[in-house]
Amino acid sequence: MSCTGSTITDEQDQYLKVVNYEDTVRQLDSYYGIVKRQLLRHQSPTIGLFPKLSEKHANRAHIRDSIYCAAAIWSLYQAYRRIDDDRGRAYELGQSAVKCMRGILISWIRQAHKVESFKNNQSPQNSLHIVFDLETGDTVYEDDEYAHLQIDVPSLYLLYLVQMITSGLQIIYTMDEVTFVQNLVYYVERAYRTPDYGMWERGSKYHNGTPELHASSIGMAKAALEAINGCNLFGDKGASWSVIYVDIDAHNRNRSILETLLPRESSSKNTDASLIPCISYPCFATHDDCLYSTTKNKAVQWLKAGYGFKRFLWDGYGTVLEENNRKYYEKGEIKNFDKIECEWPIFFIYMIIDGVFKGNSQQTDAYQKLLHQRIMRDRYGDLVVPQYYYVSHDSVEAEKQDPGSQIRIPSSDCGPGTVFLWGQALYVISQLLVDGLLHINELDPIRRYLPSYNRPRKTGRYSAFQGTASDLVVQVVLIAESMRLQAMMATYGIQTQTPHEVEPVQIWPPSELVKVYEYLGVNKKLGLQGRPPRPIGALGTSKVYRVCGLTVLCYPLTLEVSDFYLSHDMSLLIDDIKSELQFVGKYWRLYGRPTVCLLVREEHMRDANFKEMIDLFAMLKGGRCQGLKVRIGRLQNLLSSSCVEHLDFMHMFPAEDFHQKINMFSQLEHKSVGYQSLTDIRQAVRFSEERVEYKEFSDKPIWEVIEAYRNCDTMLGQSQLLGILLNRDGACFTFDDESVRDRIIKLNKQAGVIRHWSVVRYCSSLLENLVDSISPFITSLLVNGKQLTVGVIGYEEILIDVPLTPREVHQILYTKLQPYDVYQAVLQQEIIVYLGKLITTHKHLFSGILKIRIGWVIRAMQLYMDNYMKTTKTLDELSPSDVRKMIIKVMSVGDKTPHENMHPIHHRQIYGSLCRVPDNFYERVWIILSKTPRGIVVAGHRLPQQPTLSDMTKHELNFSLLVEQLLNRLDRPEYRHIIVEMIMIVSTILQRNTELTFDGEVDLDQLVANAFTLFQKDRQEDCEKSDDMKTFYDTTHNITVRYLARSAVNYILSSVPPANDNQEFCNVS
Repeated sequence: MSCTGSTITDEQDQYLKVVNYEDTVRQLDSYYGIVKRQLLRHQSPTIGLFPKLSEKHANRAHIRDSIYCAAAIWSLYQAYRRIDDDRGRAYELGQSAVKCMRGILISWIRQAHKVESFKNNQSPQNSLHIVFDLETGDTVYEDDEYAHLQIDVPSLYLLYLVQMITSGLQIIYTMDEVTFVQNLVYYVERAYRTPDYGMWERGSKYHNGTPELHASSIGMAKAALEAINGCNLFGDKGASWSVIYVDIDAHNRNRSILETLLPRESSSKNTDASLIPCISYPCFATHDDCLYSTTKNKAVQWLKAGYGFKRFLWDGYGTVLEENNRKYYEKGEIKNFDKIECEWPIFFIYMIIDGVFKGNSQQTDAYQKLLHQRIMRDRYGDLVVPQYYYVSHDSVEAEKQDPGSQIRIPSSDCGPGTVFLWGQALYVISQLLVDGLLHINELDPIRRYLPSYNRPRKTGRYSAFQGTASDLVVQVVLIAESMRLQAMMATYGIQTQTPHEVEPVQIWPPSELVKVYEYLGVNKKLGLQGRPPRPIGALGTSKVYRVCGLTVLCYPLTLEVSDFYLSHDMSLLIDDIKSELQFVGKYWRLYGRPTVCLLVREEHMRDANFKEMIDLFAMLKGGRCQGLKVRIGRLQNLLSSSCVEHLDFMHMFPAEDFHQKINMFSQLEHKSVGYQSLTDIRQAVRFSEERVEYKEFSDKPIWEVIEAYRNCDTMLGQSQLLGILLNRDGACFTFDDESVRDRIIKLNKQAGVIRHWSVVRYCSSLLENLVDSISPFITSLLVNGKQLTVGVIGYEEILIDVPLTPREVHQILYTKLQPYDVYQAVLQQEIIVYLGKLITTHKHLFSGILKIRIGWVIRAMQLYMDNYMKTTKTLDELSPSDVRKMIIKVMSVGDKTPHENMHPIHHRQIYGSLCRVPDNFYERVWIILSKTPRGIVVAGHRLPQQPTLSDMTKHELNFSLLVEQLLNRLDRPEYRHIIVEMIMIVSTILQRNTELTFDGEVDLDQLVANAFTLFQKDRQEDCEKSDDMKTFYDTTHNITVRYLARSAVNYILSSVPPANDNQEFCNVS
């Protein structure tokens, strides 16, 4: 019996290959015609860029749209490379993509001065333009005429630049261009703390000109940094000096902030369609399956509609109700666009591509069907994707009443002959994938769609993101500052090496590595100064560096001797070392093991808590640190398994200049190795002295102040008197042959040695010192949905709701705080740092806290000390480690975990000082506001019903912040908490009696006053003494709630129309 019916002969196989080949060529030629007609015919013949729309404003080139057009052309180029005889079309397409990418590069190089300015000041005025003249490449708008600050655009460019170079295209020609691209990396590195206008060029959803931190922008920057790290811009033929370097710590900060923001897009946007290209093609910014699914599902749930996706809720762009003659919206105007937002089919395309990459054919088919119901044909008969669909004027009210019921109209911009190029480019890419003409590995040669640990491993001399092993080992090298310290450590079984013993490897402070990186990207012709002097973080100092023939290992910033006093606290230092090791182990993503250099100084062994450091080293010697695998060893034995970074760019600079500029860590030399045990070491003693104030000398003559200083025998008194001289005569004022500044520096060092924390803090404030890397901690708090205020209680409070540079933080602290309280200028820095670290590890401690008022947090800490700690010390007298422990105790105070013996008044004081509110509190305020036409009044200030309800949603972060702004007018924390309790009660009554509304305003102060009057009457107290509410505050919640509820019910009954005889009111329980 023949089996030919079930097998394929060689002749048939050859025939099928020919048929398939011819069919492939036919399909590719069809797409070639489409690309020629719809994309290439609109490419600028001079600079190679593309317009946004083919007819309207066709003389303006938009960078984002141009990048996607280049990507579509390059995708077809990739598809043509499959066939042997492409008739020159692959080359033509490839060069067209190159022309576009080079056109963008050249347009931006002409703005190199902006890149240099932006590196130091991330303001909209310094941002690269994203719209240019299509023919000349000149700018079209002034800096303040257009929302140019869009971090996603240069990030997208860098990403596709790497993809195309990896595919074999030659885009970068000269070293000038290489240095400019390196500076573009610096441009996007700080996306995590740069509010921008986002993909939609509007900033916040209110469209009032306010930029925001956007998760989509940060995600694209993260993806770009991962892609371009270690990339040779000259391709396979490139030399070592054409490689791009990325700060791994900057990348990690972007990753951390992105994962914190998601699934939210920004403060004003709960979700946004721009997150889809961020978490999927082309960026693939996260490979956390849970985060990806949550973000994607949220966007689909809220934004997907019949004609496409809404960009975000209450988006007025393209609607018939939007007034185009105004640059920005008026307050409350966005409510008009509710339920009539335009729907964009382009996001159906993104979902199709996402389905292909995820292998989800069901999703791909579903969105293919949805898309082809909404695409049109142009005058050539080609399919075109409308920019968006909108609701006509006549259908607006009907659509608002029944969303999705009305037929929408394609945007007028997409009439016959007009093409929305961004959408059309993506359509070409999606259909090449769906038709099997393009493989995902050809569209994504660097395998962004795979987790880093699944990507092909790069070979070469440069570090690359390769993922991390599940059982990662962190290598630790212990370096002793001197031989006698080494000998002493050996008596405790701790083996260390001295700087001489690790030679030829050099030990550097991290500040010296900053000097080296300042050479990276320098270009005098373009006016580019190289890497800004940003500190090297924990991940960066865990690499071994090869630079100018030297092998270098840096110790971490934590061990750097800083002007700020935190490094004097041994307990804090040990905690920071443990945290640093955990951080490196958790976030290491490079090939090779991290190598952490722990430097032990002689000043450490004089500390009373040095035994704790010995215990730490003993724990590390055992191979574990709080669950992390560590390996202590000799540096020479660990080099072969370390991550090594070759800084080859240094060859272009004179070696003698380099060696003169670098100061490596040097070993202390002693005549003898004298110390043998801890008992032989002269340790620092705890120091205390009587606290005497010298404020009365502020108005006395200078000679009296100097005489008082000479006769003062207390360090705290000396610091205060020097402060008076500093404020009156300046830092350079000299007496007895020594300036005031030099005396303060000397006193600061003396106080640091004996751990006199009050004097150390006072002198640090007088010297206007700033803690290292304070800006990332502020950003960490902000992206977790918090706002910060700094200020001395009773004086101006400064709101921090956007990331700040260290210079801006310094200016606020020393102009707004220090004049009123010298200690607060440094204490508030401490608190910001501790809270910034705490929120990443113990986020639950911040539950119910939206606005962190640092001055009030310090008040809460002092209250806790005064009432529950057996000490007469003030906060400024505590060691930094004790302050950190104190803040954890205070942050742990809450309704769910109350202090065992805490009095109600103290609980309310701390709760109110922390601005903590119960779950769903802001939704409760919304309920009251929705039933109160004249609004809510607190402390004489009104929260109006309109335009609040029309301008915001109850789940919106900005509404919550508005409520906090109202409550923060209260200057007594215990009273603030009583007001919060009253709000909860009134909202509960309204929830359970939905028919109730108020005719007038709800004056919460009056309601509380009435409740207190009822309380006094029941206790038979004199009601005229109503201003002293201490007994009321110190009454348990179970009792106060009765009086608050009675007051609320009485007010409600007096504010509503009379009820029918058989109608029941006010079900409180």
